[in-house]
Amino acid sequence: MALRFHNTLTRSVQDFVPLDPAGKKVGLYCCGPTVYDFAHIGNWRTFVFADLVRRTLEFSGYDVRHVMNITDVEDKIIKRVREAKTTLRDFTGQYETAFFDDLKALGCRLPHVTPRATEHIPEMLDLIAKLLERGVAYKAADGSVYFSIEKYRGCGCTYGQLVKLNYDEMRAGRRVTSDEYDKESLADFALWKARVLEDGEVFWASPWGEGRPGWHIECSAMSMKALGRTFDLHLGGEDLAFPHHEDEIAQSEGATGQPFVKYWMHGAHLMVEGKKMSKSLGNFFTLRDLLAKGYSGREVRYLLLTAHYRETFNFTLEGLTGAKTALARIDECVGKLRELGAQGSSPPGSASSDFLARFSNALSDDLNISAAWAAVFDWVRDTNKRLADTALTAADAASALAAWEKVDSVLGIGSKAEAEAPGEIQALAEERTAAKKAKDFKRADAIREELKAKGWAIEDTPKGPKLKKV
Repeated sequence: MALRFHNTLTRSVQDFVPLDPAGKKVGLYCCGPTVYDFAHIGNWRTFVFADLVRRTLEFSGYDVRHVMNITDVEDKIIKRVREAKTTLRDFTGQYETAFFDDLKALGCRLPHVTPRATEHIPEMLDLIAKLLERGVAYKAADGSVYFSIEKYRGCGCTYGQLVKLNYDEMRAGRRVTSDEYDKESLADFALWKARVLEDGEVFWASPWGEGRPGWHIECSAMSMKALGRTFDLHLGGEDLAFPHHEDEIAQSEGATGQPFVKYWMHGAHLMVEGKKMSKSLGNFFTLRDLLAKGYSGREVRYLLLTAHYRETFNFTLEGLTGAKTALARIDECVGKLRELGAQGSSPPGSASSDFLARFSNALSDDLNISAAWAAVFDWVRDTNKRLADTALTAADAASALAAWEKVDSVLGIGSKAEAEAPGEIQALAEERTAAKKAKDFKRADAIREELKAKGWAIEDTPKGPKLKKV
C-alpha cells in the first residue's frame, strides 16, 4: 500500500511520491529547537511526530536524509544572552546539549544533519542578495532588509499557500522587525536586522551593514543548502504554518523561481490537563520535569504517539500512568517470546505477516496511529493466548519476535531496561527458593510478600525464579 500523507499545501491527503526519479531518496526537513530554554512537552510532540514520519518512511523502504536546524540566534535568545551577561555560544550550547539528551531519552533517531543558524550566515546573505536582485526585497533607511509582500505578489506569486488569507480584512503594508508577529498582519518581514544597542556583541557584517538574520531566512538557507532548492517534505507544528512557513515559501521561491517543498505536514497543538499549557496554571512541563516525577522517556513517547498527529491532543499525568500499564503488557508478552524463542529461528509466518500487514496499512493511511496500536494490542492478546495454551513453538516465537522488531523499528519504544536487583533482594529470592525446596511454602509466600513490599515481583519460570522491579 502506497504511503498517503495530508499535505497542508493542497489541503488534502495525497499519495507520497518522492522527487527522486528512482523513487528511493527522500529529503526531509523539520524545524528544530530554538535553544534559549529546555524544550517543553508541546515541542516534543512535534519532534516525536517527525521521528514517526522518518521511521515510517524508512520502514517503507525509502532512503531518508533527515535535516533539523538549530536556531541559535533570534530575538528571545539575544534577550536571554543579554540578561545572563554571557556569550551567545556559551548560552545556547547548554540548551542545545540538553535538547539532544532529551531527544535520546525519547527514543528519537538523530537527524543526519543538524545545521546551526550561526554557522550559515554566508548562505543567508547570498539568499537575501538574490531577493534584492529579483526586486522582491528592499533595504530600509536603518540598514535592515525586508521582504516585500506587495512586490512578490506583483510578480504573479501567491502569498498564502499554506493558509487562506483574507487580504481585504488583513492589515497590509506594515513592516515587522520582530521574528514573531500578529497573525492578522500582511506584513513585510525582516530578512536582515540592522544592529541595535540591545544586540550587544551578537552581530555579523553584511553588504547592508552590521546586523543579524531574521528567523525566517535561517530555515530557507539551511534547508536548501542541505536538501537542494526543491525537496520532498517539510514538517513542523501547526503554529509555524503562518507566518514562519509561509514566509519560508515566499523567500525561497522568490529567490529561486522554483517550487520550494512538495509536501508540508503539520502537527496539531497539545493541551495539558485539558488546558493550554501555561506556567501560571502549573501545567507547563519540560521532559526533565516529567522524568523528575518518576516517569520514563518511553512512557512519554508512548503517550505522545497515541493520538493522530493532526488531532489536538490532551496530555495528562493520568495518561502517563496508562502508558506505563500499556507498555508493561507489551514488555511481558515480548519477554515471554524471548524466553521461548531463544533457540528457534524462522522467517515471519502467516500470523506475523498478518500483523505486519495491518500495522503497515494503518501507517500508510496518513499515519493512522490508532489503527496501528489496535494491531499491536490485538497481536499481544492473541500471542498471550497462544502462549497460555502452549500453542507456540520456539520457531513460532522467533517469528513473532521478528515481526515485533519490525513494528518497533517504527514505534521506537524499545524494551524496558531490566533493573538489576540489589544484593538484599537477590538474597531474599535465594532464601525463597531454598524454602520452596524444603517445602516450607508458608515461608516462601511470606518472602514473596516481603519482596513485593520492597518493590519487587518474583516470577517462577522454567529457567528458575525471575525478579522484576514493579
